[in-house]
Amino acid sequence: MAGPSDATPVVEAQKRAPVELKAVADFLRGKNGPKIRRGVLNGKRVDYFKGKTAIRVLTGPAYLKTKKVPEIADEKAAEELLGKVLPNAFFLRVDRPTPSPAPPAGTPKTLLLSPQQHFTADAYYAWFYDGSPLTTYLGAAAMVIVIFAGVLFPLWPATLRLGVWYLSILALGAIGALIALAIVRLIFWCITVVATKRAIWMFPNLFEDVGFIDSFIPVWAYDEPKKKKKRAIPGGSSSSGGKKRSAAGGVNGITPGPMHIAGGDLMGAQPAQAEMKPIVGDAAGAGSAAGGAGAKAKVSGVQMNGGGEVRHRQQATVEEIEE
Repeated sequence: MAGPSDATPVVEAQKRAPVELKAVADFLRGKNGPKIRRGVLNGKRVDYFKGKTAIRVLTGPAYLKTKKVPEIADEKAAEELLGKVLPNAFFLRVDRPTPSPAPPAGTPKTLLLSPQQHFTADAYYAWFYDGSPLTTYLGAAAMVIVIFAGVLFPLWPATLRLGVWYLSILALGAIGALIALAIVRLIFWCITVVATKRAIWMFPNLFEDVGFIDSFIPVWAYDEPKKKKKRAIPGGSSSSGGKKRSAAGGVNGITPGPMHIAGGDLMGAQPAQAEMKPIVGDAAGAGSAAGGAGAKAKVSGVQMNGGGEVRHRQQATVEEIEE
């Protein structure tokens, strides 16, 4: 589909960009720029990033060391600066729709060019700029020179070929020394595991993502185990739970046995597991026994209220048991 007649090509818009805004685009496209994601726009692979990631990069320490770029005080100023860079078409806002059948993991996301081109932190932006062309030209020239020199290796002078042979032996020796060091540090770690309480690593940063010199600093360190996060137990505390369990099970962990009631008199607790016997006697005798007992009569295992009803101790509340 043809665009409008007054549309400006992307390359022309980038050429018209001010020098300071172009320097910002070069910084964002460089190694210190925002995290790059892979997507598909109009059937072509493109790199894209999220707005808040670019804001975080512009407020970081690497941007402060960059020359010929506008100064940024806070995140709001960074967002305004990115809004000024956007019309120069170094990157354009895109939408990332969610397809109904979910694509497999690792598949590049499908992108669509957004009709509204304004910068917001929660939107995505696709790159239409590959960085400074000088770096591309120098890399291409270096690749051609290396390939051409390799093809002409038989024609090299004897001294140059001898120097290449020494360099290759030196490189192989460095690789062999690294492998030997890795084996020695593993053996030393195994010995310290058996002989001491805490294992020790030689050159603990040897395989970490650090610089060459930092890989050998420190010389040794203890092998600290990873701390496991404790999971919070849902519900109440253990003390309240224990009190409820003790209330349900009786006083001091003793479960009261069932009681026999005859003629309104309360007998002692029976150890045998027997069912509750009904009250023997007329209603008047039961009523007089209940009235004489008062509002409440408490015996181990059974509680009688003013209405003459008998409640098992297991149904008593915590406050009543503590009394």
